[in-house]
Amino acid sequence: MEHLHEDISAEVSEKQSNIRAKGPFQRFLHTIGPGFITGASDDDPSGIGTYSQAGAQLGFDVGWTMVFTLPLMVAIQEIAARIGRTTGRGISGNLARHYPPPLIYFVALLLFAANVINIGADLSAMADALRLLVGGPSSLYVVAFGLACVLAIVFLDYSRYVTVLKWTTLSLFAYVVAAFLADIPWGEALKGVVLPHMEWSRAFFTTFLAILGTTISPYLFFWQASQEVEEETIDPKAKPLKRAPWQARGAFQRIRADTLVGMAFSNLIAIAIIVTTAATLHKAGVTDINSSSDAAKALEPVAGKFAFVIFAMGIIGTGLLAVPVLAGSAAFAVGEACRWPVGLERKPKAAMAFYATLAAAVALGMGIMLTPIDPIKALYWSAVINGICAVPVMVVMMLMTGRSDIMGKFPVEGWLRFLGWLATIVMGLSVVGLALQWAF
Repeated sequence: MEHLHEDISAEVSEKQSNIRAKGPFQRFLHTIGPGFITGASDDDPSGIGTYSQAGAQLGFDVGWTMVFTLPLMVAIQEIAARIGRTTGRGISGNLARHYPPPLIYFVALLLFAANVINIGADLSAMADALRLLVGGPSSLYVVAFGLACVLAIVFLDYSRYVTVLKWTTLSLFAYVVAAFLADIPWGEALKGVVLPHMEWSRAFFTTFLAILGTTISPYLFFWQASQEVEEETIDPKAKPLKRAPWQARGAFQRIRADTLVGMAFSNLIAIAIIVTTAATLHKAGVTDINSSSDAAKALEPVAGKFAFVIFAMGIIGTGLLAVPVLAGSAAFAVGEACRWPVGLERKPKAAMAFYATLAAAVALGMGIMLTPIDPIKALYWSAVINGICAVPVMVVMMLMTGRSDIMGKFPVEGWLRFLGWLATIVMGLSVVGLALQWAF
């Protein structure tokens, strides 16, 4: 055992030396992983529509919600990552082995349904954004984007696919550029970020739940946990921490740093979108934004052609990042629940049911355009649905992480457990608040 520890330490030292020999940007790309990609995919077209609606409808006063949600978001995502890295299985895989079958099937189907709606809304938003830029039929663009996402997941080598995802995160900087193109009163914007402001109204609670559902979404939990398992699988030295407890310290440090950077980046982009739409659309009296493409179109007369183009291109880029994550998390949830071979590192022939589920999620999302469901309304309400779905998933996650038969020597404790339960309670109370608003 001692020699094994020395071998691992030598390998870590060699890897660190190689990382230091690279340039700053290469070091950054090497360091970021599942947490950063998960955080970036959180700003999907559905999220952009939610943040745009929030900024247009409520102005700068809603910016504080992104600061409020950050520690809750970091905590619940770190907990999800720890489940995967500690057990060597994703969330559904653990549920399937330790809980009654009806519970895991309920959770998997709930996630699959929410993700299909989200995929359809995202594809529709991407197609509308491209139509705004170059013209043409939206339906053709929906099919093209859907096929491109599926083909990339199925046929690209896993390590190459992860690299593509990392580069795609750069599209989010479009919203930072858009923010600086708008005439923003930064003092007022900063006040909205640091001083909480609440209203007892249906519009506020619906928007607040939509923001929570966008920032704390079930598919993000499943994706990050499963990606920790993927990263462990392709590294011959890495083992589930239950079997290799000496790897825990370095693994948990990496997970925390990766998750913190990813979620902070995600919320920074969200703030940029909120302040941009607050300074332009809300100020101009444009308060009814039903989609991210609506926001892009409305920006043009108040912020200029360039801001419109940047915003629209960002929708397409973030969709190309988010749709594979949504489809992948749905496939992981269903595949692990059914105990199929799962994993993006597997060849299609070795995991046919997994990849078929992934493709089915995208195909059903594309099919939303052929139903009476309004894809524009689905874009915003998908975030609300995610918020409602998140509550039972988070309760089960928190119960799992307190069990020694699941987590071994590494149950989630202390402040991390406190924040995890706080996030769960906040999500639950927001759903109750929304229900009361609808009832009365």
